[in-house]
Amino acid sequence: MPSLKEIKGRIASVNSTRKITSAMKMVASSKLHHAQVAIQNMLPYETMLEHILKSFLAAEAEAQTIYDQERPVKRVALVVFSSNSSLCGGFNANVIKLMHRTVEHYQQELGKDAVEIYPVGRKVAEKARKLGYNIQGDYADLIDHPNVQKCIEIAMELGKKFAEGSLDRVELVYHHFKSAGSQILTNKVFLPIDVEGELERDHERDLTTNIVTKKAQDYLRKNRRKREVKEGEVAPLNDNFIVEPDMTTVLSQLIPKLAHLMLYTALLDSVASEHAARMVAMQTATDNADELLRELNLQYNKSRQQAITSELLDIVGGTVNN
Repeated sequence: MPSLKEIKGRIASVNSTRKITSAMKMVASSKLHHAQVAIQNMLPYETMLEHILKSFLAAEAEAQTIYDQERPVKRVALVVFSSNSSLCGGFNANVIKLMHRTVEHYQQELGKDAVEIYPVGRKVAEKARKLGYNIQGDYADLIDHPNVQKCIEIAMELGKKFAEGSLDRVELVYHHFKSAGSQILTNKVFLPIDVEGELERDHERDLTTNIVTKKAQDYLRKNRRKREVKEGEVAPLNDNFIVEPDMTTVLSQLIPKLAHLMLYTALLDSVASEHAARMVAMQTATDNADELLRELNLQYNKSRQQAITSELLDIVGGTVNN
């Protein structure tokens, strides 16, 4: 059995670790709030662009551009989103595993040099470099400072390669932020753009709370559903409009904007998911520290009581002998 001094040292060590994990959980919670606000600020633009594209597609469904045309796949690019730092549970490991599986799949079908990696995040860049993948650029700064202009530049570079034929398919690998307690690992086709499929993608996001326990989330969702209007009631599309110069030219401008928005949305989702995952990991670590402290305090009290009892027995024994 460890001595009282050793138990006391362990208690002090666990207390120190608990302070760190608790502080990191609060920092992650604050950063998650800012990430949720960034997504909320982006959603009105997303909603309006979707409404415009739906209107155009309803008016002239056969309008096409080079960015939404399928063709035989010979070269593929993966835009993979991870974090720049660790201590966020399995967030980075899950992304890296999905990237590795996807690259192996394409390499078996198309060849070893047929896949390019665009790493957005230091962790995935380090792993891709270690595995010997073909890395294009370094975009780790986007994780700490999300920038829509930089996303547009990446999307334009990918779009240019796709238009020239040097890329036939581009995919995004990231975590879709559904709620503070749920982040969905996603592998989505970026180019060619499936406009109708993209417009029907999962819009479900809970940006109002940082609660991570499933029981609390279910309770809030149940109460919120009572106050919400019925879903499925959409505003009627206004198809009485005049398009200049023509539908194809307008779509050739709007669909690249949709591509820019897809990339920026994936970045914001990944950043919010990272902070949510770190908040959950630090909350779990803090809870584990609390449990360990309870066990150590109990062990310390038992050892202390045993030491006192032994001293009393020694005193009583000595008194009896005298």
